[in-house]
Amino acid sequence: MGRCSGCGANSDYALGGVPLMGVKREACDVWFSKCVRHRDQHRCQYCFSEGTDCAHIYGRAKKSVRWSMDNAVTLCRYHHRWFGENPVAFADWLTKIYGDAAMEILRDKANATLKTNKILRKEISDHYRTELRKAEADPSYEIVSYN
Repeated sequence: MGRCSGCGANSDYALGGVPLMGVKREACDVWFSKCVRHRDQHRCQYCFSEGTDCAHIYGRAKKSVRWSMDNAVTLCRYHHRWFGENPVAFADWLTKIYGDAAMEILRDKANATLKTNKILRKEISDHYRTELRKAEADPSYEIVSYN
């Protein structure tokens, strides 16, 4: 049985070391994820234990917000999976911490269309790599979202 190291919640499945999803990750996804986790100080934003996962609010299929800093939070593996299985609880928690207005703006952004290509994904990757380097060099620097 797994257990969240932050809040002690029990799980019916072992989580240690098991990939959450088998989704292809490109360089732009990797650098974006590093930026989100850096912004959140590598802490689960729900229980404040070590945060290992970049959790998208609107799934990665929504290209218009896939690489948007306001569409992701750092979660521990347990809470990433738990919220994935309990989307209403995730939405309620997000609304509580960000507010209705911010969630409505994000919803509108998520409903937009963005077509990607190799050149755009490279641009996004370069952007987040540069942003992470700036943030690591200057602790007061706030990472700027690509979109």
